[in-house]
Amino acid sequence: MNSEFENLFAALTDEQRGIYEKIIHAVESQKPAVFFLHGYGGTGKTYMWRTLAAALRSKHDICLTVETSGIASLLLPGGRTTHSKFRIPVPTMDNSTCKVEFNDDVADMLRQTKLIIWDEAPMAHKYAIESLDRTLKDIMSASKNSTDVFGGKVVVFGGDFRQILPVVPRGSRSDIVHCAINASYIWHSVEVLTLTRNMRLRTGSTQTDKNEIAQFSDWLLRIGEGRISEPNDGTAEINIPPDILITEFDDPIVAIVNTTYPDFINNFQCVDYLKSRAILASTLEIVDQINDHILNLMPGEIRDYYSANSVDKSEIHDPAVVDILTPEFLSSLRTSVLPNHHLKLKVGTPIMLMRNIDQSEGLCNDTRLCITKMAAHVLEASIMGGKGLGNLVYIPRMDMSPSQSPWPFKLNRRRFPIIVSYSMTINKSQGQSLDNVGLYLPRDVFTHGQIYVALSRVTTKKGIKILIHDEEKNFRGKTTNGVYKEVFNNV
Repeated sequence: MNSEFENLFAALTDEQRGIYEKIIHAVESQKPAVFFLHGYGGTGKTYMWRTLAAALRSKHDICLTVETSGIASLLLPGGRTTHSKFRIPVPTMDNSTCKVEFNDDVADMLRQTKLIIWDEAPMAHKYAIESLDRTLKDIMSASKNSTDVFGGKVVVFGGDFRQILPVVPRGSRSDIVHCAINASYIWHSVEVLTLTRNMRLRTGSTQTDKNEIAQFSDWLLRIGEGRISEPNDGTAEINIPPDILITEFDDPIVAIVNTTYPDFINNFQCVDYLKSRAILASTLEIVDQINDHILNLMPGEIRDYYSANSVDKSEIHDPAVVDILTPEFLSSLRTSVLPNHHLKLKVGTPIMLMRNIDQSEGLCNDTRLCITKMAAHVLEASIMGGKGLGNLVYIPRMDMSPSQSPWPFKLNRRRFPIIVSYSMTINKSQGQSLDNVGLYLPRDVFTHGQIYVALSRVTTKKGIKILIHDEEKNFRGKTTNGVYKEVFNNV
């Protein structure tokens, strides 16, 4: 750890080193401190986390690195999701506390922890962060700093407010903004630190490449902050550069598939080809259409899997209601947090997990895998990226329920916790790094940061192609950019 820390520390920029020194000083003095490290993709936030973690672990101190997003947690040293590490309840209410007993092992670990790093914090609901605050105050009750925010611990949040904010089902613009971390009472204790230098400019092989990366990065920032087509009330339209638009098409789905997955028939079994690209869309219906189209292009026989659905009777007071909810009706229900009733697969299909199965093995929500064998009750798949790259794993059927049901009853669905991932929703892509992205927008985006997230999955302009059309499938060269500018007011 000493050697790793020395190598990481030596490569810090002056800007990063100043932030590092401020955080380490707070840790060493063990004075209560809360920081928020704000920076767009490519400014080196993950590198900062690795350096801070190595610094503490080289001294045998405990540094917890957690992440709101499942897939992004695999980028952190010893990273876990916040819900699994802190046992944050789902759903989280305004008075919730973490499911940590005062004298259990997790509480003991938290007492000894010198630094907590929580990345992608703007994606987390403020109630989740406040529940950790209440829990740490409880378990640190014997400490003189126990009444301070987070029980006197040093906590560093990180993220980018230009990205998608917490998801609030059927929530208004105001609801979404007011559940972000900077609308919490905790924000009054936060010191904001900012990274501004794009580290990707150090890797460009030529000056032309560096200029292109810089221009693309500046364009992304202006989109993320709503500085294109100002003023932005959440519905302003932006013009897309012609060189990244798909302008000619008879069938838009065929066009976006052929552009994003060129020479598909000769590459459909190549993991490097599959893991580096995806088609993004704003709604599940469009994603399903694209995935079905590509599955039909693949050689091989489709295997159909169906879910078993039931209603949680413990939450229904009138037994007669259960008889009305027929199996056919339950099978037709769809929501973003549950897989669909009908799943179609072929050997070689890329899939994405919808649940954490085993984070230590790299199997967490949003992990991408490739199907290698199919049986009646289990699937064999190989991991397509991260620390488990190439490992064969077995995926069983699982019972799944939405934490917050959109219906007046609780649906239990037993099925493989996966979705086909040739195409995915923009929200689901957050945390993914890709080389080639096709953005398909037959409908406009509907919330803050979606265009910014979709475009920032790639590092260069060459990696993105966009197809936009209206309801009559006529070409459009512009689209709505959702930006809630009030979220930046106190950052």
